[in-house]
Amino acid sequence: MNHYAFSCLIASVSTFILGLLVYLKNRRSLLNIMWALFEFSISLWCFSQFIESTIIIPHWALFWNRLMFLGIIFIPICFFHATVLLLEQKTKILPFVYGIGFCFVLFLSPPFSDLFIKDVVLRPYFGYYTSPGILYSFFMVFFGLTVIYAFILMFNKLYRVTGIKRQQLKYVLIGSGIGFVLGSCNFLPAYNLSTSPYINYLFAFCNVPILYGIIRYRLMDVRLIATRSGIFVATYSLILGTPLLIIYFWQNELVVLFGSSWWIVPFLFSTTLATLGPFLYIYFDSKAENRLLREQKNYQNILRGASSGMIRIRNLDLLLKLIVYVITKIVRIKHSIIYLLNEEGSFYVLKAMRAARGVSIATKAIDVGSPLIWQLNKDKEPLVTEEFIIRLKEGSQNTILLSLVEQLTQLNAALIVPSFVEDRLIGILVLGEKRSGKMYSQDDLAVFSVLANQAALAIENAQFYEEIRKTQESLFQAEKMATIGTMADGLSHQINNRFHALSLIAGDSLDVIKTYDCSQCSEEIKQIFNDLKNSLERIQANVLQGGEVVKGLLKYSRPGQGGFERVSFKDVLEGAVEMVSYKIKLREIDLVRDIPSNLPCLNANIVQLQEVFFNLIDNAYDAIKERQIYLNEEGYRGRIEISAMSDQTCIHVNVQDNGIGIKTEDVKKLYTPFFTTKATSRKGTGLGLYVIEKIIASHSGQLKIDSVYRSGTCFTVSLPIKPTLAAA
Repeated sequence: MNHYAFSCLIASVSTFILGLLVYLKNRRSLLNIMWALFEFSISLWCFSQFIESTIIIPHWALFWNRLMFLGIIFIPICFFHATVLLLEQKTKILPFVYGIGFCFVLFLSPPFSDLFIKDVVLRPYFGYYTSPGILYSFFMVFFGLTVIYAFILMFNKLYRVTGIKRQQLKYVLIGSGIGFVLGSCNFLPAYNLSTSPYINYLFAFCNVPILYGIIRYRLMDVRLIATRSGIFVATYSLILGTPLLIIYFWQNELVVLFGSSWWIVPFLFSTTLATLGPFLYIYFDSKAENRLLREQKNYQNILRGASSGMIRIRNLDLLLKLIVYVITKIVRIKHSIIYLLNEEGSFYVLKAMRAARGVSIATKAIDVGSPLIWQLNKDKEPLVTEEFIIRLKEGSQNTILLSLVEQLTQLNAALIVPSFVEDRLIGILVLGEKRSGKMYSQDDLAVFSVLANQAALAIENAQFYEEIRKTQESLFQAEKMATIGTMADGLSHQINNRFHALSLIAGDSLDVIKTYDCSQCSEEIKQIFNDLKNSLERIQANVLQGGEVVKGLLKYSRPGQGGFERVSFKDVLEGAVEMVSYKIKLREIDLVRDIPSNLPCLNANIVQLQEVFFNLIDNAYDAIKERQIYLNEEGYRGRIEISAMSDQTCIHVNVQDNGIGIKTEDVKKLYTPFFTTKATSRKGTGLGLYVIEKIIASHSGQLKIDSVYRSGTCFTVSLPIKPTLAAA
């Protein structure tokens, strides 16, 4: 077997394997199928050429030659069709190309076969080879024009695309360009032109870049691949070539000096160079990479430095704004956004954004049940938008993938980087395209992952300090309220004095008006006196109402030092509703009371029980307002229903609302001091339920909670009719 035949066999096997790999990567993709057929056509050509060059019977050589051209005819057809699919273009020329190709297939069949392939002739180093007919040159023109037009389409597209698609086209152009140049050398012997029989050894592997570009999503920069390949070839050419050069030029001198041991010198050279080779390759590769990727390495180093310093920033808003500013400025991208998980754990809310002029983001919040969040929790790694778009185009049609691509498109995202604390996704970093149009490299993804993880720790740290600050504010506020409570007696006395003075002034003025005879006055004066009378009467009425309010506040603020006494639950509830009506707008909701008239009396501290139901009604109202804000349901109206029933030992009171409800994981935390589920601007201190539970326990009662998130909550207070008194 000569070198040409063996190289054809190697090329046939390698191209068949490459085609099979492309097909198996995505069997439903028409692009993958067409590239596989392109590789299989080359494999058939090379295999037939292998058989033809080793056979010794002329008519069998002619048979294999014509079978070989069956594969050759489909090479330009499949290449052109695959190019059109890769570029996502429509062309009217494709049916014309197929038509001409099938015409040449017909010319391979009798009685026209002699017009295409006249015969085979014996060529040195090649064995039997094609003797062209009249149509052979026409086929060469068709082959060349089809391939050249495909390359023109690729070059035109190359300057209009960015990211993965641009890199993919570069790999296909390089691989197919080298392949067609080397492959065309196989046609030269047909025109009695000399060529090397060793070319097919290189041709066997020139389609590897095409395979890499088609089946890989995260592609390495073509310049880096070419540079590394050049360094590898140069390094190992030095290692292998130096001993051969020594033997070629100085063998006689070495024999004179060392006799039969002359071979030791080239052997020592080869051993030394083989030892140094890997180190030389690593050194030059590192230098070349730093030079080619200087800009990328610079911003990656800056981001690494920034990530280590973020943990020292305790102001959450400042931290988030700094992150998006640094990334947008240093990496030179169009926009960056940070979404953080809200306190309820239901949405990732936009917290910080920096964008170029003209970039708008419509998505202010991302639901935790969205496809994007599902994918991030599943993969736990950055998501490259273009990869999912390619998968969708390749035929990976499913609802989740389609929804995910739509969501990524709405975010104008080129890259999504998750921030995890252990297994909990607390934030999302959304990055737009680079201004340069370059894609995000594997090194970029690694650096952004480190940055996101450091940011997650910094965010959690800042949130912790924020919670401490709010807790301190709550304590200060509670202390202020306690101080106001202790001052209530003095304040109410002073306020009542002012009300009393106003009442006296208004009463005296009314007496003067009533004793004045207006019968002789004009109608205008009569009207003025009448208006004054009405105004003074309203002042007196409001003074009385104000006095009642002060009396109620004073009653509520007193700690109930009188101890336990016989009280009616209706009186407890009336007092609580009266007080809560000064804080919230009860007219905005439906407050339903279902209290039986025969309910037994309680032995209790009325002030403390009023505080319990005041807090429960207030909490229910807040839950209703929160549902209105977050769910925004059409036709929704808040409802609080208070019902009571009794058995032989206890009175059971239900306070039920149709508000936002409480999450299952938060129910156990409700009695923890300073824990609150409120998210409105009037956010609570987290002391309400803690105090309620203590008051009910002091009455030997029980408090039960039944809540469904996004549906409502029911608090059940059970109070014994004759309690065993705890410490009041």
